[in-house]
Amino acid sequence: MKNVIITGTSRGIGFEMVKLFSEAGHTVLALSRNSKPVAALNLKNVTAIDFDIANENEFSKLSHYLQLNMKSVDILINNAGYLVNKAFSEITSEEFKKCYQVNVFGVVSLTKTVLPFMEKSGHVVNVSSMGGIQGSVKFPGLSAYSSSKGAVITVTELLAEEYKETGPSFNVLALGAVQTEMLAEAFPGFKAPLSAIEMGQYIMDFSLTGNKFYNGKILQVSSTTP
Repeated sequence: MKNVIITGTSRGIGFEMVKLFSEAGHTVLALSRNSKPVAALNLKNVTAIDFDIANENEFSKLSHYLQLNMKSVDILINNAGYLVNKAFSEITSEEFKKCYQVNVFGVVSLTKTVLPFMEKSGHVVNVSSMGGIQGSVKFPGLSAYSSSKGAVITVTELLAEEYKETGPSFNVLALGAVQTEMLAEAFPGFKAPLSAIEMGQYIMDFSLTGNKFYNGKILQVSSTTP
């Protein structure tokens, strides 16, 4: 059984993954600004902690927690994300920065915090978006979100190269549209082809076995074009 850290667990894909990993018998540390939804489930081997990935002060507290409680981490799933859908002429600098603070800098800081607790066999899975893939169809209003997800892809490739001798493995999943609360808020009325639990199952399975086959790779997880 694996020790797993998942971010963005208060709803959507992250929330479903916590349940799936628990049902499979793994130990899960669920990180989210709102830990109540996961805590209310009273799941076996699951600890939910209030954690703001955009707050640099949180990471030293997390490191201390891991030293005392988890000691080793097998899988890190950087799932937390922030999406703003707004025309470039209207989006504020603060909104643009927040996208990068959560989607890029938060991922970097969390990964750096967790790496000392991971072995060569560990697996870091970064959740990106098809919008971050160079050459993919782009949508107006997603200048901050899609560009930040593109940065996550490049960071993943670079870390895989930097840690290829010592591990862990790093891979990135570029997801297509998934029916989540975040999607519904950004695109009211849009119906995605996949549910949060379906994508959660895919990501869980990939995190458990994907590092045997891939390192530094971008997998496009989308059943539609775009």
